[in-house]
Amino acid sequence: MAQASTAGHGSPVLATLPREVQLYEVGPRDGLQNELRTLSTEDKVRLIEALVDAGVRRIEVSSFVSPRWVPQLADAEKVLELLPRRAGVVYSALVPNLKGLERARAAGLQEAAVFLSVTEAHSRKNINKTVDEAVATAHEVSDAARAAGMRVRCYLSTVWGCPYEGKVSTAQVVALCTRLERLGLYQLSLGDTIGVGTPGQTAELLEAIFPIFPREKIALHFHDTRGTALANALVGLSMGVTTFDASVGGLGGCPYAPGAAGNLASEDLVYMLDGLGISTGVSLQKLVHAGELAQTLVGRKLSGKYLQAALGELERIRAR
Repeated sequence: MAQASTAGHGSPVLATLPREVQLYEVGPRDGLQNELRTLSTEDKVRLIEALVDAGVRRIEVSSFVSPRWVPQLADAEKVLELLPRRAGVVYSALVPNLKGLERARAAGLQEAAVFLSVTEAHSRKNINKTVDEAVATAHEVSDAARAAGMRVRCYLSTVWGCPYEGKVSTAQVVALCTRLERLGLYQLSLGDTIGVGTPGQTAELLEAIFPIFPREKIALHFHDTRGTALANALVGLSMGVTTFDASVGGLGGCPYAPGAAGNLASEDLVYMLDGLGISTGVSLQKLVHAGELAQTLVGRKLSGKYLQAALGELERIRAR
């Protein structure tokens, strides 16, 4: 892991943090699929273009799940067709099965994301499959995607806790990660689906998972339901994780977590990383513009704290 210099951070503790971190933007998929308002294809493309202009280089843009289940993302093919192709920018999408993969390949998708849950109850509720069935499907899709020249990442849900089964043991997570290691993934995204994780739990989980998936293959996906997303992200940083999923403005969340605040906001994450002297390649000012656009498009105030502070300041400036 590349380390930051003590001169850059001024503290031996901060000097152990990585020099660079990659933001994996999930708002256009994980965020918009939970919105009551369905955006037009053109508005989705406008939002993604704003994120690209801000310097975001990895963006999950849609889902190839059946439109019957996620009507908000029924236009996945059209979105991909209209997106700007920029050097270094990688677009990904959720791919649930071989039928979805066929659609994704035809649309020119660069990277596929498979998904499953740690707990049986959440797996059945979310995708109507047992965990064993979900692992088999993920294996099938992963093999076919890699054979087609696509990279594959996996979202693992309910790692920190489940809305139906409650606390999830570290041993349960490790057992499933051991099975997923055979999928040929380039990255495993660990999800705190209902936002119950604590920093101590995060450290314990990562220590147990690193022997199976090394830190360079791990991404962390926190929801900020209880206000602990950044604290958990900081633990991940201190342990060498360098990819974090986040959502513009804090769009999204889990429909099974009443009162959930949504995903970790991209602006909050970048603000913290900027303050630590960690490079993301993302312009915080332009990211705020993307967040303002997202808020306008969905028609409601978003939960991102930095976004709301910045918009409040902009409003005061505009009122002068």
